[in-house]
Amino acid sequence: MVVRLEGSCSCGKVRFSAESRTPYPYQRCYCSICRKTGGGGGYAINIMAEAESLVIEGGEYKRHFHAMTDDGESPGERHFCGACGTSLYLWDPRWPELVHPMASAVDTALPVPPETVHIMLAHKASWVCVPEGPDHVHFDGYPALSIEEWHRSKGLLEEG
Repeated sequence: MVVRLEGSCSCGKVRFSAESRTPYPYQRCYCSICRKTGGGGGYAINIMAEAESLVIEGGEYKRHFHAMTDDGESPGERHFCGACGTSLYLWDPRWPELVHPMASAVDTALPVPPETVHIMLAHKASWVCVPEGPDHVHFDGYPALSIEEWHRSKGLLEEG
């Protein structure tokens, strides 16, 4: 299924849309960057869309930054609303054909994933309780499957 994702910031000054073949918000990232920029449950959820389909309204309010990692400045651009601070999406020149909208900024109803994959748990905050159970998979770092490969493995990817 191809889903047209519609998203916005909290104040409504920035709106975006993009097409996604991988719309299931299954992966919760607990790294310090996602935790601090996403807030909420101590993690952030991003999904994947086609960069060429990205349309921005209110781009004059949009800002971006490059997070600092153990290896230095990340090449990935973390886009957010400069007026209200809402995290919008990540774009990385290493994968220029992709954009990763933050599920928390997506207004389109997203499908419920068949499992939740918790990643970067080695970096989670001490106060965060990570759900356990048969529908929860845990990784200290990154999992072997990419977002596209995970969707494919669950029969949820429209090939194209």
